[in-house]
Amino acid sequence: MKNRRVCIIYTGGTIGMVPTENGFAPKQGVFADELKNIRDMSSPEMPRWDLIEYDPLLDSSNISYEQWNQIADTIEENYNDYDGFVILHGTDTMAYTASALSFMLEGLNKPVVFTGSQIPLCELRSDGRDNLITSLMIAAQGYVREVSLYFGNTLLRGNRATKSSSDGLIAFSSPNYPALATAGIDIEYLPIRVERVVSRTRKHFGVDHIKSCNIAVLKLFPGIRYDMFSQIADSGIDGLILETFGAGNIPGSDLELPPFIEKSIANGATVVVCSQCPQGSVHLGAYEAGAALAQAGAVSGYNMTTEAAVTKLMWLMSLGKSQTEIKILMELDICGELDN
Repeated sequence: MKNRRVCIIYTGGTIGMVPTENGFAPKQGVFADELKNIRDMSSPEMPRWDLIEYDPLLDSSNISYEQWNQIADTIEENYNDYDGFVILHGTDTMAYTASALSFMLEGLNKPVVFTGSQIPLCELRSDGRDNLITSLMIAAQGYVREVSLYFGNTLLRGNRATKSSSDGLIAFSSPNYPALATAGIDIEYLPIRVERVVSRTRKHFGVDHIKSCNIAVLKLFPGIRYDMFSQIADSGIDGLILETFGAGNIPGSDLELPPFIEKSIANGATVVVCSQCPQGSVHLGAYEAGAALAQAGAVSGYNMTTEAAVTKLMWLMSLGKSQTEIKILMELDICGELDN
C-alpha cells in the first residue's frame, strides 16, 4: 500500500469547515492543518498522498457544471501520476457531481472516490476521519475503477447514489443498485458488482466537458396546474426531467396531454420521465395514465436517480448530440446508471 499514490482533491464542504458567526463555512488552509493532526494519515499502512486544495473553497450548494469541469481537468492533469483520486466534496450536491463525472471521465481505469462528512473534522465526533481514511485505502487498492461514493461504511456507484439524510451519518443511499463494497473490520468488495463491464466509446482516458444547458426539473403533484408552467415550452428549453408518480404516471392524463409537455417535445426538447419513488423503475405505457407521455415522444429514465438523469442529459447535450440521438442514448446504460 505504501508504494501506491493517491491524490486528494479538496473542493470544500463540511469536512474542512470551521465555525463562524454566520455558521460553519470553509476556510483556506484549515483542512491541511487538520490532516497533520490525524496520526493515521502518516501510518505505514496508508498510501502516499498529496493534497490539492481549491481556491476558493465552496459549499457544495454553490457547485455547478464549471466546478465539474474543474475537477475533471484536475484529474486529467494528474492522471498519470497517481493510482487513484479522492474527491472531498460537500454532501448537498455530491451525488450530482459524482454522477456528472461518471459520464465526463471517458476511458477511466482508476478509482475516483467521492467522500466528505456531516460533521467537520475540527468538531467532536466527526465522521470525516473514517470517511477520508477508508476512501484513501479504496482509491489505493484499485479494485473499483470507476466513479464511486464512500460514506458511512458503504461504497456506492457514483451515478446510483442519492443523498437521503440531511443530518444522519449514513447520508447516502443507492435505492436501485447494491453497494460495491462495505467497510467493517475489512473492506469487503463484491466482485460481481465491481467487475461489471461498462460500455464507453473512448479507449484512452479523456474528459468530456459539460456546457451550460437549458434544462428544467418538474416534480408533479396532485392538483398541479399545468398552465402555471406553460411558459416553459416557449422558453427555448432543451430538456425537461419530469418526476412522475409510480411507474411514469401523470395527473390529468385521462384528458389531453398537458400542452406544455407536448409543445416542449414539438419544439425540440428532450423530455425524460423519472419516478418520484426512490426504488423501482419507470415503464411508460404500463398504465393508461402514462401512455400519453410515450405517445408524445417522452423517453423513460427507467430507474435512474434524478441526479443521474440531469447530468446524463447535460453531458449528451454538451457532446452536441441530436434530439434523436439523445432520446436513444438516454434509455441506454452508458456507465452503470440504469437498468432497463
